[in-house]
Amino acid sequence: MSFSSNPLSLSVPDPNFETWLRDSGYFEILDQRTSDLHRITTTKTTTPSPSSTTTPATTTATTTTTVTTNFLLSIFNHIGILLSLVTINPFSKLTNEDFAGDTPPWTLGFIGYSDSYSFPKSRNQGAMRVTENNKRYCRNYATLFIIFFACSLYQRPIALVGLVSSLALWDLFAYCGNRWGLDDYPVTRECLLRLLQCG
Repeated sequence: MSFSSNPLSLSVPDPNFETWLRDSGYFEILDQRTSDLHRITTTKTTTPSPSSTTTPATTTATTTTTVTTNFLLSIFNHIGILLSLVTINPFSKLTNEDFAGDTPPWTLGFIGYSDSYSFPKSRNQGAMRVTENNKRYCRNYATLFIIFFACSLYQRPIALVGLVSSLALWDLFAYCGNRWGLDDYPVTRECLLRLLQCG
């Protein structure tokens, strides 16, 4: 933990609070918080000064110039964020425990809902999303890498079907073994494993 627990403490420095959110697994709150902070810092409140010499033509020209400038700044900001994602190492924060955990299911837990997709508001938020995504779904990505690697090696569809079916059988065996509690019966588990390998 990055700061000591104190029930009387009402304020925590922002970097320490963000570190605690990241370490505790509250990534959605951290993602929303960084989006809100970025929105607050980029929003500029302008108050129009009353002027008696403004004409409608200069007002529309100023508005058009402002809209065009904001659009170009937004485009360059998005390009900068994409380029910054290329420069980070997505595997730098992976540990052995990330690969030792359970594989998330290939359902909405992996794909996510449509409202969970959005463009990052800043470079830090983009880097945080990439590293967190890699930590959560590293086993899924490793499986996809193996499948695509096998597809590139095998030119025959029968070999690909055999590989995919063997992976499916292995996952089915792991699922049934966990469900039936075969870890308590190692001899039965070993016999079923050898039978599955022969099949």
